[in-house]
Amino acid sequence: MPRVTESHRAERRAEILAAAARLFADNGFHATSMAGIIAESGLSAGAVYRYFRSKEELIGAVAEFVMSTADQVFEQLLAEEATPSPGDVTSAMVEGVAGRLIHDPVIGADMTRLAVQIWSEALRNPDVLARVSHVVVRLRGHCAEVARRWQDAGNLPADVAPDQVGAAMLSLVQGYILQRLLLPETDASYYVAGVRALLSGKT
Repeated sequence: MPRVTESHRAERRAEILAAAARLFADNGFHATSMAGIIAESGLSAGAVYRYFRSKEELIGAVAEFVMSTADQVFEQLLAEEATPSPGDVTSAMVEGVAGRLIHDPVIGADMTRLAVQIWSEALRNPDVLARVSHVVVRLRGHCAEVARRWQDAGNLPADVAPDQVGAAMLSLVQGYILQRLLLPETDASYYVAGVRALLSGKT
């Protein structure tokens, strides 16, 4: 029997995640069943359950997938001890959401819809809350590192807490996601202009 390679496992896992993400984004968590995800993936039930034991586990994995876009943005911005401003980083995160999540080319669905549903599910499901909290803490940590470097470069007062700045930066990105879903006419470039003005220290 041929040996299953790591790349094959990764591809299968990605296929299942993509199928789950599409259904979650379109129908919500409670209207989506494991049977539906199995059908959407085109794989057998055994193959799906080999990678994910439950819908809750899939929700957590999809949350990680959605947030990986932000991780990629941070990796680029913080490379080689760079010191981007909080305004530049927050703007880049909003632009990353607009460019990569709203029209995700791999999933074929609006991943910001999924993000909001994940936040909502976390309020009622302790397991999902634990998974999502881990992701949010990581993103807040990235933002705090931006503020810390900006402070070390002499651009923030010494008595400012970088963790507090990081929390506020992340909330601006979450705010864009919510506003765009509730008010579809919300334009990313328009929002970014407001972020830059707010964080420039000149208002």
